[in-house]
Amino acid sequence: MLTTNNNLSSQNKDSKVLLKIRNLKKHFISKKGLFFSKEERVKAVDGLNFNIYRGETLGIVGESGCGKSTTGRLLLRLIKATAGQLEFDGVNLMDLNKKELTAMRHRFQMIFQDPFASLNPRLKIKKIVAEPMLTHQLHKADRADRVKALLEEVGISSSYLNRYPHEFSGGQRQRIGIARALAAEPEFIVADEPVAALDVSIQAQILNLLNKLQAELGLTMLFIAHDLSVVQYISDRIGVMYLGKMVELTNSDQLYQQPLHPYTKALLAAIPVPDPELRTNKNHLAGEVPSPLNPPRGCNFNTRCPAAFAKCREIEPEFKEIKPGHFCACHLYSREEKTNEN
Repeated sequence: MLTTNNNLSSQNKDSKVLLKIRNLKKHFISKKGLFFSKEERVKAVDGLNFNIYRGETLGIVGESGCGKSTTGRLLLRLIKATAGQLEFDGVNLMDLNKKELTAMRHRFQMIFQDPFASLNPRLKIKKIVAEPMLTHQLHKADRADRVKALLEEVGISSSYLNRYPHEFSGGQRQRIGIARALAAEPEFIVADEPVAALDVSIQAQILNLLNKLQAELGLTMLFIAHDLSVVQYISDRIGVMYLGKMVELTNSDQLYQQPLHPYTKALLAAIPVPDPELRTNKNHLAGEVPSPLNPPRGCNFNTRCPAAFAKCREIEPEFKEIKPGHFCACHLYSREEKTNEN
């Protein structure tokens, strides 16, 4: 039976910050027109501000195109940020050169969404899992034993060492991807929709495995997904993204029981209910996500928000702490509006 992982259910101010993200942006330049003379700026990630605490699992949810995967790649410096600050355990990753960054990389790894495309089809799994150790010069004396131990730890028999990725099922390939990520002995892992391509029964197995490994190894994890029930199960805190911005961030229980942002409420209302007698006529999101090439003025969500008013169309809301440990970017909770209501 699935039980939610909420051992860090509230934002602890005394917890050690492993990652500090400030005003992080990633804008892609798109060229079009005659001779590609016209440039357009795609604001994939546009000003993120949050912390990730050592030993927690932070989930990120949002519709496709909201910037979740781009955020994960930015935190690992797989792509270069346009602006902002990114500190990992007190080290400013933005200031590191290539050699210095390579020396740091064993401390943060990634689990990719597609367990087949992320594995080299030409290599046997013993070489796939050993590759991070070769790169970072780890376990020189007992590397082969370490590979066997990692595979056993993720539920793959060491007797399969000489098989190729195509000889495994999707769930087994994802387990191999997890073993490869662990081979570098990381402190922080970005899991980018690691169960999206798997059957529901296999999803539960992989989630339980990640929970087990996170607890045993003391890992810190950023878990990216679009399935809110999956994110609730595995995450200590959850951040909700919309059009490149974080609109709400709090602990898992608080987000599901007392959401603040209208977008979060709409996402929760859209979760399918299997019992017809429990279904309600809640208002779901209307319209399409605006283009990141030309986001709306003011609050990005104002074109779809049922609670939008004049201020929302003119001024961008500040992402701030509304309740202890509960952050939100919405004018409904601004001091000015509360004053006017009183």
